Amino acid sequence: MKKKRKLNVKRIVIVIILLALIITGTVLAIQKFTSKKENVKEVKEVAAIDAYGYSLKENATAYYKKLFKELEKTLNTDEVDEEKYADLVAQMFIADFFNLDNKISKNDVGGAQFVYSDYKTDFEKYAMDSMYKSVESDVYGERNQELPEVTNVTVTKVKNESYKYGDSTDDNAYIYNFKIEYKKDLSYQTSGSLTLIHNGKKIEVASMSEESSTE
Repeated sequence: MKKKRKLNVKRIVIVIILLALIITGTVLAIQKFTSKKENVKEVKEVAAIDAYGYSLKENATAYYKKLFKELEKTLNTDEVDEEKYADLVAQMFIADFFNLDNKISKNDVGGAQFVYSDYKTDFEKYAMDSMYKSVESDVYGERNQELPEVTNVTVTKVKNESYKYGDSTDDNAYIYNFKIEYKKDLSYQTSGSLTLIHNGKKIEVASMSEESSTE
């Protein structure tokens, strides 16, 4: 009888220990999850050009922030200098799209706000399946991956020409060649061409190529 009672006590002790371990493990897991959740990166918007729907994120590079100020100054005038506006759109699109270092994940596609609205979804999908495919998540700020940082973009207007897109045609589309400088050479694209079109009062990117355009 005493032996049976001893066995029951042992079982109870074992059950209590197991329950304590399970509870401790659960508490630690919850604490870890909560801690991680609190450390999730929140990238805030620090400036905006509301009339055109452009915004600036706090994690943008110093170079991109400088361009954004120029864009803000250019657009906040009674008569917008369209040539200057187009130059800045070309520079800012390239500077943001090819700068992967500040992107939170492969879904955080740069330059999308400058893409022709009807193409934006396809553009982002293409980017996520190609250039952005290898970008690791940095949601918790723990990424160690080396990614390109754009330090300068030079754009040269090649010409204005007629450009057909969908059922529409822009008779005065802008064709640019561009060159990219990086903080460190990681073998990413360094040159190419862009086509910019008019969409209401906005100028937007309609296509990009790795080949430079000619007259």
